[in-house]
Amino acid sequence: MPLEKPYLDIPGTTVFDAEQARKGYWLNQFCMSLMHPENRARFKADERAYLDGWAMTEAQKRAVLARDLNAAIGEGGNIYFLAKLGFTDGRNFQQMAASMTGMTEAEYRDMMVAGGRSIEGNRVVGEDGDAQAYRQPQGSGHAGWVP
Repeated sequence: MPLEKPYLDIPGTTVFDAEQARKGYWLNQFCMSLMHPENRARFKADERAYLDGWAMTEAQKRAVLARDLNAAIGEGGNIYFLAKLGFTDGRNFQQMAASMTGMTEAEYRDMMVAGGRSIEGNRVVGEDGDAQAYRQPQGSGHAGWVP
């Protein structure tokens, strides 16, 4: 019997639970491999060939190649592991977070300095706030992020 997951109704949020951890195991292991300079060099030399050496799903590989962090998280990626991918590309965490919102880095920074997204309309999916699931960026997920 599956566990009840009331947190699935949090707008714009994928909770990294045990199911997500199992789903993203190899994706996250790939990310951890990027901690070693020789692996970063191999990855940057031929990204697809390096990814094909991991037991990742095709959807996970596409998310990595597109630098679509939202898709990678949906495929079981943990942002703290995925940060290794961003750092490999010379991106900081603020740039990565901005890419996930569809904002520029400056817009994202200004929003966070002002206190972040408003809770109004964002408590549960369907309240019509700016973090609603249907408003989350789709596609490349890397506004201006060119590795």
